Amino acid sequence: MELNNLFKAGGVVMWPLLFFSVLAVALIIERITFWVRLSGRQNRVVREVLKFYRQGNVVSALDHLHNNVDLPVARIFLAALELEEPTPEEFRLALESEAQGEIPLLKRFQNIFDTIIGLAPLLGLLGTVLGLIASFASLNIGDVGGTKTSGVTSGISEALVSTASGLVVAIITLFFANTFRGLYIRQIAWIQEYGGQLELLYRRRYEKGDK
Repeated sequence: MELNNLFKAGGVVMWPLLFFSVLAVALIIERITFWVRLSGRQNRVVREVLKFYRQGNVVSALDHLHNNVDLPVARIFLAALELEEPTPEEFRLALESEAQGEIPLLKRFQNIFDTIIGLAPLLGLLGTVLGLIASFASLNIGDVGGTKTSGVTSGISEALVSTASGLVVAIITLFFANTFRGLYIRQIAWIQEYGGQLELLYRRRYEKGDK
């Protein structure tokens, strides 16, 4: 069945399902681009910053962070390193508070994905109900095999196509949403690991009186 005919066969619920599918594809592309850019640069930037800081070259570390301020981890490190002579506790709180502020960016569109995953199957189910209603409305027991049979088959087709379409949209969106959720969890763990390393280096400098 051609796509145009398939869309027509699905009935009225295909329009909101089309909207959800286009929205999901657009957001998935944006998130893939975001995570690819993040994964490709963050490890290198953080390792270089920690190397500079470990060597006592704070100015180079700050410059490197400012040059990559579009990265979440760079903004997190800057929030702590740009404080004026903080105590280790203040330094840790700055890292943690800024990390919390970056969470909405890392989890961006997750609520929309969850909404699509929840609504798409329900729209498919609605299409099933509407298709069955159309089938029973066309059904005439005394006219089995007659001209009204086409209305029954059309209603059944609408029910099946809308259900399948809703499930396809939900399944594909669920796959990518779970992938992005896994990347988010791994990113939080990664930030905590390297943030802990920076905090440890700062504590050593603080104890030596080299702030």
